[in-house]
Amino acid sequence: MERKSRFSQWLRRPRSGSDGVDTDTGSAAGGREDLLLAAADAGFPLAPAAHPSGYGCSCERIGCPTPGRHPISFGWQTVATTDREKVRQWLLKHPQANFVTATGIAHDVLDVPLDAGRAALERLEGEGVEVGPVALSGAGYGQGRMLFFTATRGTPDDEDEWWPCELDCHPETMDEHPGLRWHCRGSYVLLPPSRLGGDQPPVSWLRGPERPLPDPLTLLEALTDSCAAYAGENEHESAAWPIGR
Repeated sequence: MERKSRFSQWLRRPRSGSDGVDTDTGSAAGGREDLLLAAADAGFPLAPAAHPSGYGCSCERIGCPTPGRHPISFGWQTVATTDREKVRQWLLKHPQANFVTATGIAHDVLDVPLDAGRAALERLEGEGVEVGPVALSGAGYGQGRMLFFTATRGTPDDEDEWWPCELDCHPETMDEHPGLRWHCRGSYVLLPPSRLGGDQPPVSWLRGPERPLPDPLTLLEALTDSCAAYAGENEHESAAWPIGR
């Protein structure tokens, strides 16, 4: 109960500064650790990720296509863990790192355009549907995303029943596929309070990770309906639908 209380208080705490975290370094670091440990306690496997550095990425890859949005290690699926001490060790070793959570192990993520997510969330809560953790990514821009954390389909007995597709396995292709994405096995998403670079606000929780994970199918209809409406409203904007790239 103490952990949840501290986490809830941190979420309600006023922020200062353009990056959406406390300007006091100690407070920002403490709040960051609280957020990541709360995710680990909720059962989300964590792994350290790159972070924005100047106009590029901490990985120092020239022309990195996804600065600050990819894991540090190629073996991120193997090292992902919910162990609190391991997470603390990573925080000490990589004090500026973002963190991802590997999907398809303990949870999946339904990832939709921000406007579609807002409409779906209003509908779901209006219908009394239990919505689990929800995060915002890139919420300061029209191309932001809303991430709905759900129970996972895991590894079904019949492998033909469920498999990850290229779209869901590679989050860096997000900008090319603005509709709904179901992150399952082989994929990941950034966790709060990951930084996105530029003047974009950090990834943040709209509904905290302490919430029970819903069955993804209870959310799917509302999310697909909202995404279809979003697509219809934006099909005239070529920038939002870069066909033929």
